[in-house]
Amino acid sequence: MRCVHCWSGRCLDRGVLSPLVVAGLDPAIHVLPRGTKNVDARAFASPKRLRPRRRDKPGHDGLSTACAPNESHLMDTLNPDHPPLIMTPADHTPGVWKFWGTALWGLLIFVAMFVGQVGAILLLVVLRGIPINMASIQIVGSEPQALALSVTMGLPATLVAVWLAIRIKKASFVDYLALHWPSWKHLLFGAIGLVLLVVAWETMSRGLGREATPGFMTDLLKSGRDKGAALLLLFAFSVAAPMSEEVLARGFLYRGWSASFLRVPGAIILSSLVWTVVHLQYDMYFLAEVFTIGVWFGYMRYRANSLWLTIVLHALNNMTAVVLTMWLGS
Repeated sequence: MRCVHCWSGRCLDRGVLSPLVVAGLDPAIHVLPRGTKNVDARAFASPKRLRPRRRDKPGHDGLSTACAPNESHLMDTLNPDHPPLIMTPADHTPGVWKFWGTALWGLLIFVAMFVGQVGAILLLVVLRGIPINMASIQIVGSEPQALALSVTMGLPATLVAVWLAIRIKKASFVDYLALHWPSWKHLLFGAIGLVLLVVAWETMSRGLGREATPGFMTDLLKSGRDKGAALLLLFAFSVAAPMSEEVLARGFLYRGWSASFLRVPGAIILSSLVWTVVHLQYDMYFLAEVFTIGVWFGYMRYRANSLWLTIVLHALNNMTAVVLTMWLGS
């Protein structure tokens, strides 16, 4: 007797059962062989009515034991109450760097930004043929054109480092950093909040008898205007610097820390602190202003889920400060 319980095709009589219909996909579909003279009716019975016989056991029906393991699987496919198992592929969801991974990569990204900026100054020193030392670097770096180039070259270095960190996690660069264009409602709301915040600090500065802009920035912008480097400085401070700093702070750092135990509030505060540390050339008063603006940017990053929003707000803030300082300096 041939085994009709094994549907692999190795034990079938080709003249008895052909063609095959896959059972189990629809309860209404049954196996309909052309010939039924050798078909065991037990193959179409419910499992409860099956009574095992001695010759059905492996080794007692003249067949190899390789057919036996398929019997229960066949009966499950024929029973609508026990459909066949469907193997689904594993979910390969892109990962996110959590707290320590984000912190370490954030440090590397900051180093890359610094290397890019210093590398531009070193290149100018080499091209001019002067000795490479700290004095030469300081002299060249204080020039408006060189400073504008240095700030600009920090952007590609930052983007490469961030791209590498995200690539390792097999995530989308655009989605990881939330590079989605915001709605006009969010853009208007963010701009109004920024204006109110800046006006409040300006009013406080005048009330305390402090200057609204750090003195060294006023001298730098005034010198750049007189030496024909106004457009270079405008691009560096209004485009390159906002993009580099936002990709690091509200982009990479916020994304990872908001997914860690810090959650959104902790990520906003900590990323704002890191952004404040980047501006250590200011005194404590201006650092406090930078921190509050960073918190507002972080909130808008969360509210709109858009890094482009904070980049635009940051660019508008810097561009306004540069233009007004140059104009007032005249």
